[in-house]
Amino acid sequence: MSNDLGFIHRFEPGNRLEAPPLLLLHGTGGDENDLLPLGQAIAPGSALLSVRGKVLEHGMPRFFRRLAEGVFDENDVRRRANELADFVADARKRYDLTAPIALGYSNGANIAAAMLLLRPQVLAGAILLRAMVPLAQPPKPDLARKPVMITSGQRDPIIPASNAAELAGQLTDAGANVQHSVLPTGHELSQMDLALAKEWMKTALLPEAVPSSE
Repeated sequence: MSNDLGFIHRFEPGNRLEAPPLLLLHGTGGDENDLLPLGQAIAPGSALLSVRGKVLEHGMPRFFRRLAEGVFDENDVRRRANELADFVADARKRYDLTAPIALGYSNGANIAAAMLLLRPQVLAGAILLRAMVPLAQPPKPDLARKPVMITSGQRDPIIPASNAAELAGQLTDAGANVQHSVLPTGHELSQMDLALAKEWMKTALLPEAVPSSE
């Protein structure tokens, strides 16, 4: 675990140079250890950069403030997304990484979606598990051919299906290659999420689809 570069984080080197690194972003109450097993399962051999959110909500780490359940402090979303993007740029230099694919769950997926909208060149793509629209009036970035996978829970009590579909539409309209799957689950993750993400990773960054990196 390291506390430099502005964020508490863990870095696990990969053993497959051709495998894209993953940026792991936990959900509310998680930390830099939570998604390491998931990252290892989805992308064996990839380098893993796992970050702890700086915002505390009743003692639970998050990546940005919210005003109520499902109501985000959008000024904070923008500030924190840019701060995290700067960290990723610094970490890439420190650890000699190519642009990572974000793997985020819930709050972590939402900050990853905000980074795609605000700093699109920081990420090579994203796996957004239980994500929702992070910004009511998002910018219109150029996400041409950037691969994005979204999985939603059909019975999710936190994220309406229409909200996740709206996010998928925003990213598609910006040019991203979006795969959105609605699973027969709630907000929790399932083996279906793991299986879909593993399969998606096999073709996410084919040579002809690799975007430029910041």
